[in-house]
Amino acid sequence: MMDIHQILKLLPHRYPILLVDRVLEIEPGKRIKAIKNVSINEPFFLGHFPNRPVMPGVLMLEAMAQAAAILSFDAMGKTLDDKSVYYFAGIDAARFKRPVEPGDQLLMDVTLERSKAGIFKFKGKCFVGEALACEAELMCTMRTIA
Repeated sequence: MMDIHQILKLLPHRYPILLVDRVLEIEPGKRIKAIKNVSINEPFFLGHFPNRPVMPGVLMLEAMAQAAAILSFDAMGKTLDDKSVYYFAGIDAARFKRPVEPGDQLLMDVTLERSKAGIFKFKGKCFVGEALACEAELMCTMRTIA
C-alpha cells in the first residue's frame, strides 16, 4: 500500500494531472492496483460535458500509465529526479466499455508484460466496481533529459 505522500515522491505529476490517489497493492516488477477518486471538482468536467460529466478516455489511459510508472520506478528502485522523464511510447488495443462519472472510484489494474532495452510494455484495465471501464496495452520508456 502506498499513500499520496509516497506517490508524490515517485511521480513528477501534480494537480490537475496527477491521476493516482492511492496504491492498494504492488507486486514488485509484476503488477500494481491503484485508485483514482473521481470528483465533480475535476477541471475537465467543466467542458466534458457540462450537461453530462464524463471522464475523458485519454485520462483513463494516462491514469494507467501513471500507475505503470510507479510500478516501474518501484521495480528499478528509482525515485523521482529532475533528470528523468517517463513517456508514453505507444498505446494499443484501447477499448472503452463504460463511462466514468463524478463519484466513481476508478481502479487501475496494471501488469508488466515485458521490459526490454528501456521500453516497458504493460497490460492495463480500469474498473468501476466490478465493471470494466477501459483496457489497453501501454508502452512506456524512461529518458534522461539535459
